[in-house]
Amino acid sequence: MKPIRLVLIPALAGQPAPFMIVAPDGGVLHRGQLAPDAVERPAPMRTVAVCPGADVSVHWLDDLPPGGAAQLRAAAAWRLRDELAATSDRVATVVGPPVGPDQPRLVAVVGQGLLQAWSGYLEALGVRADVIVPDMLTLAEPDDEDGVTAVTFGDSVALRGRRFAATVQPDLVDMVVGERRVISVRDSFEVERALVTAARSPVINLLDAGARDRTGARVGWRRATGLAAAVLVSPLMLTAAVAARDDMGARRLRTDAVAAVAAAAPDLAREADPVAALRRRATSAPPPGGVTAAAAALFTAVEAVEGAEIDALVATPDDGVKATLSHPTWSDMEEITRRMADIGMAVTVTATLEDAGRVVSDISIGARP
Repeated sequence: MKPIRLVLIPALAGQPAPFMIVAPDGGVLHRGQLAPDAVERPAPMRTVAVCPGADVSVHWLDDLPPGGAAQLRAAAAWRLRDELAATSDRVATVVGPPVGPDQPRLVAVVGQGLLQAWSGYLEALGVRADVIVPDMLTLAEPDDEDGVTAVTFGDSVALRGRRFAATVQPDLVDMVVGERRVISVRDSFEVERALVTAARSPVINLLDAGARDRTGARVGWRRATGLAAAVLVSPLMLTAAVAARDDMGARRLRTDAVAAVAAAAPDLAREADPVAALRRRATSAPPPGGVTAAAAALFTAVEAVEGAEIDALVATPDDGVKATLSHPTWSDMEEITRRMADIGMAVTVTATLEDAGRVVSDISIGARP
């Protein structure tokens, strides 16, 4: 294995780019800065460039169909079509390697113009990138599922959690991370080790999107930098980051809920959706106080709605308490449901129809969740 050059692409054109040369054993042979259009040109070697992650949208997708690289990219782009602020011909989509059976695939999306502009900027430094990786993907996933690693790159903060990666402004970190624990990494040597690991084994390469046409890229670097928000995904970056965080939180809450269902009702744990099964059981289960209390509560609630009547009231061991109500308007059930909820009973409307100018509703009465 030969030495690798790692270059950090700055957020603004014209700025110098920090770099280091990584030895085959992972040690750092040299550190410095590359300036655009410098007289002395760097030696040729494999080059890994780290780009600003705020301009890259990262996702994890399940159930991508089998196929070649082009087919995977097309499938991922189609899945993400509603989340992008640009048409598919203006963005480059890259799918990471599989990490195991039935595991979601890492997908990164970047504007074609920015990708070409970054390549042009690197050429202005005298280097040609073999790999371009966003800064947040140079960080390893934390071992703690509730933790998010945070590293500052320039004026932005790169965040990496379990199946989550985003780069945001410092004042947005708390909103994006939510209740998860932020693990701030400020030790420069620890950050450098992460960069070295990424240089030797990058998790994704934005150049795999096939967007290697550099014609005019150097000229367009400044323009692309100024128009980044119009070129790419950036208008929805924050939304995507928050959605990813909420999705992770929802998965964690659902896991906890399923465990609670299994503990409370082991027979429901075998259901395809244990949580929904428990809700159905709660809805149909006898309400507090049994049939007598349900009947008394229902009579009281119906009596408070002018013109409403109880046509039938039945109770069975399996289905709990059910009733058929007749009332003048469609909105009457909202008032009856509210009054029942106030005393701890849940009303579920199972059917509603209009008959001879009146509304007839079939309901079930259970304990309020």
